[in-house]
Amino acid sequence: MKSVVNKLISLIITVLVISFVTFIVFSIIPGNAAIAKLGVDASPEQIERLEEEMGLNDPIVLRYGKWLLNALKGDFGESLQYSGTKVSALLSSRLQVTLVLSLLSMGLILLFSFPISLLCVRHQGKWVDALLSGLGQVLMAVPAFFLGIMITYLLGLVLHFFKPGAYIPLSENPSRAVLYLLFPAISIALPKISMTVRFLKSSIQGELSQDYVRTARSHGMSQGKVLSAHVLKNALIPVITFLATIIAEIMAGSIVAEQVFSVPGIGRLLITSISARDFPVVQAIVMYITSVVVTAGFVMDILYILVDPRLRRK
Repeated sequence: MKSVVNKLISLIITVLVISFVTFIVFSIIPGNAAIAKLGVDASPEQIERLEEEMGLNDPIVLRYGKWLLNALKGDFGESLQYSGTKVSALLSSRLQVTLVLSLLSMGLILLFSFPISLLCVRHQGKWVDALLSGLGQVLMAVPAFFLGIMITYLLGLVLHFFKPGAYIPLSENPSRAVLYLLFPAISIALPKISMTVRFLKSSIQGELSQDYVRTARSHGMSQGKVLSAHVLKNALIPVITFLATIIAEIMAGSIVAEQVFSVPGIGRLLITSISARDFPVVQAIVMYITSVVVTAGFVMDILYILVDPRLRRK
């Protein structure tokens, strides 16, 4: 229990430090939020008045404190690009799209990685293992945007499984929206499946050389029974930490996938906001991604403790 509390405190400190650094970076970047909001034709008096209203003349620590208190209430300020629109309102509709896309990607990774890894181990050195390993190497080498383009061309334009660019909002038709999001999820998941299979296969092979495996085999247990009943659970311990990094990569991959497949998620909003120098929106998205990645690491640490009885005893 003490270990969990320490990790939770570490999570909170990490998020606070990153939020402060992010706020400082966006404060020192050249550019004036008041000018961005009023336009270049605004008079110096108008700019000065708005700077005073926005608190831009206050000390940076005071500005950060005000921003943090508002952020904890879910208020990240107003967008500079969409004047008068709350950042939280911009994020709310796009956030659910990215969450569904990320969950679909993670689901595909978990669904296919484990059976493929076991298949490769059971047929180690045979053509099945060679074929799947070679295909995995290719998928890991292909850039994310090119893989998305190929899926769009083959599954969309050639096989007509979906209509590229014709995304249906979740609020209008949830089933059709999820079906459309399945294809960008595939483009995100394929390289990650290859990475997870490679890592899990290596972990399983390391466990197969342990004494307890030889003992189980000497008692007449089949290879499949040994793998499913004993080896897989122990092999999962290092893989859990690896999956935490996969979640971070899914967040990065969703930015590319949303651009390629014209999905209105936070990744696409991030690109347009950076181009428009809409720093309040960019800052909120950076904090969201940071929170997801850090929380994923915390959850994986808890799972690590649950899976490994030695850590529970400690």
